[in-house]
Amino acid sequence: MSRLIKIYTDGSSIGNPGPGGYGIVMLSDNEDYKKEFSQGFNLTTNNRMELLAVIIALEKIKIKNSKVKVYTDSKYVSDAVEKGWLFNWVKKDFKNKKNPDLWRRFLRIYNDHEVKFQWVKGHNNDFYNERCDFLANLAAKNSNLKEDKGYTTNLT
Repeated sequence: MSRLIKIYTDGSSIGNPGPGGYGIVMLSDNEDYKKEFSQGFNLTTNNRMELLAVIIALEKIKIKNSKVKVYTDSKYVSDAVEKGWLFNWVKKDFKNKKNPDLWRRFLRIYNDHEVKFQWVKGHNNDFYNERCDFLANLAAKNSNLKEDKGYTTNLT
C-alpha cells in the first residue's frame, strides 16, 4: 500500500515580473520524513514560481504512482488542474495561455502519480504554507539567482 506524500508549495516574485523564487516542503503522511527545497530566479513571475514549485516537487518523487496531495495557495495552479481548465488548454495547444512550457512540463510528471490539489488560504497561519512562503521569498532575495529561460525566451 502506497503512503501519501504531502507537498506544500509557494512561489513569489518581487515585482511581477521581477526576481522570484519557490519554496517546497515535502512530508510523509505521518510527517516522520520532511524535506525542503527552494530556488531563486533573476526575472520571472509569481505564477511561474507557483507552478514551478509543484513541478519540482513532483519531479523529486522517486516512486511512480505515488499518492500525492499538493497544498498550494495558488488558485491559478489548483483551479487549472482540479477544475479541468488545463486539459482544455491542452486541446487548444495552449493558444493565448501563459506558461505553456511549464504546463507541458507539469503534465509529463503529473501523469506519473495520483495527484490531488488542496487550496489553502495564503498568509493564514498554516505552518507549512508560511514556511514555503518564507523559503520562496528568501530564495528570490538570494545572490545566486538562476535564469528562468522559459520566461525570458518568451519576452522576445
